[in-house]
Amino acid sequence: MIKQAEFVISVADADKIPDYGMPEIAIAGKSNVGKSSFINFMTNQNKLAKTSSEPGRTRLINFFKINKGEYYFVDLPGYGYAKVNKTEKQKWGGLIEGYLQKSPNLINVFMLVDVRHEPSEDDKIMVKYLYATGTPFTLIATKADKLSRSQQMKARQLIANAFGVGVSDIILTSASAKTGKDDVLAKIDSLLSK
Repeated sequence: MIKQAEFVISVADADKIPDYGMPEIAIAGKSNVGKSSFINFMTNQNKLAKTSSEPGRTRLINFFKINKGEYYFVDLPGYGYAKVNKTEKQKWGGLIEGYLQKSPNLINVFMLVDVRHEPSEDDKIMVKYLYATGTPFTLIATKADKLSRSQQMKARQLIANAFGVGVSDIILTSASAKTGKDDVLAKIDSLLSK
């Protein structure tokens, strides 16, 4: 249960990642996958994480304190946004990788994918990286309300095949239809109880 959540800090440099000494769950995904909406949905706050219809808005690593510091959500910059120059893309990539390598408190990465689209090359690279570094992650398919029940099942299978996981390993969510929250909270509980 998330009773309280607050924004703490934005970090633009992987060498300046704070150590709060509490578990961290990183939120990763490509630009416009709905990371900010997901955080707002999970915390019951409409404006905690800034949402935008323009992709590529999160250019920093944002830390959110949950339940007065029981754990933290760490919102990573979105990747794969085409309209950004190469230097900027590399900077974000370095920031994401720097966090994943340096955070002593990371317990899981919530890897968000848009249920309506086949996982992109960038998504696959990200998951390969997580596998290669032994970083535990959870696949969360966003925007489930945009598909019918049967389309959701097909999409889930497609995502499972793309990442080499079981269909039951993918949590379906929708921030606008308010679905999937209990499954995510159950996952958080199991992560925190380890």
